[in-house]
Amino acid sequence: MRPALAARIVALAAALVGLGSRPAPGQPAGQAPPQPAAPPADLIVVNARIRTADAARPTAQALAVRGDRVAFVGDPAGALALRGPATRVLDLGGRPVLPGLTDAHGHLLGLGQFLGQVDLTGARSYDEVVQRVARRARELPAGAWVLGRGWDQNAWGDTRFPTHERLSAAVADRPVWLERVDGHAALANAEAMRRAGVAAATRDPAGGRVERDAAGAPTGVFVDNAQALVARVIPPPAREDERRALRAAVAELHRWGVTGVHDAGESRATIELMEEMAGSGELALRTYVMVGDDSAALRYYFARGPRSALGNGRLWVRAVKLYADGALGSRGAALLEPYSDDARNAGLLVSAPAHIRDVAERALRAGFQVNTHAIGDRGNRLVLDAYEAALRAVPTPDHRFRVEHAQILHHDDVPRFAALGVIPSMQASHQTSDMYWAGARLGEGRLLGAYAWRSLIDAGSIVPNGSDFPVEPPNPLLSLRAALWRQDAAGWPAAGWHPEQRMTADEALRSMTLWPAVAAFQERDLGTLTAGKYADFVVFDRDPLTAGPTDVARSRVLATYLGGRAVYQAADAPR
Repeated sequence: MRPALAARIVALAAALVGLGSRPAPGQPAGQAPPQPAAPPADLIVVNARIRTADAARPTAQALAVRGDRVAFVGDPAGALALRGPATRVLDLGGRPVLPGLTDAHGHLLGLGQFLGQVDLTGARSYDEVVQRVARRARELPAGAWVLGRGWDQNAWGDTRFPTHERLSAAVADRPVWLERVDGHAALANAEAMRRAGVAAATRDPAGGRVERDAAGAPTGVFVDNAQALVARVIPPPAREDERRALRAAVAELHRWGVTGVHDAGESRATIELMEEMAGSGELALRTYVMVGDDSAALRYYFARGPRSALGNGRLWVRAVKLYADGALGSRGAALLEPYSDDARNAGLLVSAPAHIRDVAERALRAGFQVNTHAIGDRGNRLVLDAYEAALRAVPTPDHRFRVEHAQILHHDDVPRFAALGVIPSMQASHQTSDMYWAGARLGEGRLLGAYAWRSLIDAGSIVPNGSDFPVEPPNPLLSLRAALWRQDAAGWPAAGWHPEQRMTADEALRSMTLWPAVAAFQERDLGTLTAGKYADFVVFDRDPLTAGPTDVARSRVLATYLGGRAVYQAADAPR
């Protein structure tokens, strides 16, 4: 820049500063001009113990809400300064407040549908499963499919996969389809297999396995991609049934203090229904939905481009969901070495690594995030390899690619997450569900890299937390307890299961608030109770982050607020 021009710019800037500092007519010299009064708040919360998850102000006693955003967080005097004639003041009587909790991996439609199916969670034997199904079958119209979910053979005395005979004898006149707790295997009765045309001659599809008896006949259990052999003949739900299921799921989540969900894979039809519901105000949840791995849907959304904060911050469509392998409980997770309790089996790859790389490259060019299910150490390594290759082909500085679950990691791959900028999205409650039998599957050596969130955090990663509902219950306190203590509800094991992997209280809080927001490109609007962000918060009767392992889940949600409006209130909630 020429010296003369630079001098003129400096002089002009000084003149403007001088003009700005001159007193207004009638104003004494040296006195700042009066500032316009801030508009009054709609809601002021006082006498609270607020954990903000904001490192700049970790705790507060009051907050103010204007519209659907936080206007102030701090002391009561500052909040009450925004009181106007119509402001509602809510005195919480010293109760704790957390930011609205986000489940970073759940299945919204799946939860809503599960609420209307046969609930098989907690069944202690196959006989109990059959009894529950038979009871429900008598309540349904003739010929209707009996659908259920939640069985887990690892909780039975005989931990082998069940066979269909007892189920087929108890319910012979209608088809039955029962998903395992992880959703990666299912049990069909004889009538369901007959309708699907499944027989001994049916071949295993790529990435799937049909369990068979010694003669080669299907036993009724279908693992991973083999589930499609039967699922394809189940009548799809009507659109209004899906709408009711989504509403039911949202209401259930509000009851647990959940204000946001990362929905891990939906069809185009379901996403379009969500867009409709967000626009009409029916979808009262911050929903970050991932497009399921369907070639036509991916072409459509990549051409359309990302969409954020639709329906006044209710829906984001800017991520896709892929699958690398199956699940540990059904021995479908892809391992580098065979299962310790099944030497002939090293798991399944449900997608080719080349497919993951191809979709990742296309997603990067279209501005989409890629989130891939990987549970076994081989599955995780292959996903990291595919991501690394895609990022070499399409360099992108802020991609925030994710691995969903990241349950079993080889120690060489732990630092690769942070090095590649890949986020391990984990569900802490899987650890406390799986710890009773994971050693039998993996052997003691591989457990050192199992559910290893401390190792990942120390290596520089953030770990957004969730539940994978309806695989696990949608209660976020179960995942908080696992993150903090790595113990079950009875406090077992006494020192925690591999306690060296525990999170701190601050990390556990961020894992369900700020870290999910960062993992979804939402940190400017969500994740902390900070002025300018959405006023999503939860009132508890006691602070779950200061409770012991047997008391965390006894904390009770009194009220859930979305955008400063109560979407759930218990009978004894402060009003």
